[in-house]
Amino acid sequence: MYQGLLVIDADAHKLENPLVMRDYIEPEYRDRIGLVIDSLGDQRARIIDFNPETGKNDFTRMFPQPQGLGKGGFRNLHPETTLGAMFNKVRIEHMDREGVDVQVIYGTLNLTFSSILDKDMAISLCRGYNNYMADDCRGYDNRLKPIGVLPLQDVDAAIAEMHRCVKELGMIAVAVAPHLPVPHPKAPNAFPDIRTAKALSHPDFRPLLQAAVDLNIAIGIHGGPGVHLVGGIADHMETFVLNHIFVQRNQQQLALARMIFDGAFEQFPTLRVGFLEGGCGWVPDLAHACHEHWEKRIRDFDPKNTYRPSLMEFTKLMIQERGGSNSVNIISKAKNLFDLLWNTEHDPAKVDDASLYEHYDLRHRDPLEYFERGQIFTSFESDDPGPAYLPVGMGEIGKHIACFSGDYGHWDGVLKDCVKDAATVADYDREYLGLLLGGNSLALYGDRLRQSLPTHLMAQSL
Repeated sequence: MYQGLLVIDADAHKLENPLVMRDYIEPEYRDRIGLVIDSLGDQRARIIDFNPETGKNDFTRMFPQPQGLGKGGFRNLHPETTLGAMFNKVRIEHMDREGVDVQVIYGTLNLTFSSILDKDMAISLCRGYNNYMADDCRGYDNRLKPIGVLPLQDVDAAIAEMHRCVKELGMIAVAVAPHLPVPHPKAPNAFPDIRTAKALSHPDFRPLLQAAVDLNIAIGIHGGPGVHLVGGIADHMETFVLNHIFVQRNQQQLALARMIFDGAFEQFPTLRVGFLEGGCGWVPDLAHACHEHWEKRIRDFDPKNTYRPSLMEFTKLMIQERGGSNSVNIISKAKNLFDLLWNTEHDPAKVDDASLYEHYDLRHRDPLEYFERGQIFTSFESDDPGPAYLPVGMGEIGKHIACFSGDYGHWDGVLKDCVKDAATVADYDREYLGLLLGGNSLALYGDRLRQSLPTHLMAQSL
């Protein structure tokens, strides 16, 4: 706790112990996944994946990507938290020292699973990881809350695994990638190097979202660098520093915008989604952009009512602006340009094309309402002043979005004084600080987290 306030780390991480996790992988896949040391002396996951070119399982892949555009992490073991991220005894000692009551735990190696092309292998790895984490956290149930990971490659299998994670393994939520990487239509044979994003809001994934609603659980969206997800600007960066500045934010911004404008939040008004490890300072800007474009291009926009100035007014203004005595020449040029720009051959008012009405079904719903309904959450780390901006940019709504994350186990997570720094990086009033440190995480993860808290913590959360 921090000064009597409940502290929940909404996005901590496990560094999967390869000596232990190997036992949870089905024998037929064990030799296709392992750790190697690259030429720089860094650890990489080596996965033998399905090869679209040969039709065989002979595609050697390295995660995170070691070099080139979209380069993934290197030198990314944290000296303070690596052992704690593997061994819970050390983790709990750190939590006690820093005042963290509960950690919600996502994986690290599993961030690669949605990029695996072998569907059956991806399903098996997700199941193995979930079994591993359920066993790993058993006995620490009051403090450590593992999150199940789902294989987006197979929606039916993902739904079945979601039910198993919640009903059999006792997990409080599930995690997915921001999207499923799929071949780019302009370069289908260059996949996975060239790819596009099949967003979580795609119609194919709607049954998965419905299952989360039925189970009343949150979905945590978690991306990563160098794992062959679409990274936006990061895909054009060849250093890890530049990649990491953009990758998490861009992946989460893409996922959030698609969830809004593809109508996923509209279809599932009680769905709760956490957009994690991308910070929160960008949220007011994106929320405003979504609102502005909805207002001007959806709610108030009539594509058939295209502005067409009159030829007379256009010509008059041309003469006034250009002056001179050659008015006849100006009139002739004006008429030619006018005919070119505003000819009547394709009258916009007579065009019958449904694509003109972008996101038309959302014309009655301001995107800001999805924030107001408590469907959208983000995270912030201890040195991030971003939460201070949210109420300024979004008003009262902004207080109910950001969840504290120590990013425990990852290279950029801060352990020492993480809770204290998060609480004092800006001048928060106590009510807002209570939401940031624990209240918003309870809202995101819901009753399954709240009801699993020890009695004294649950009382503190009320």
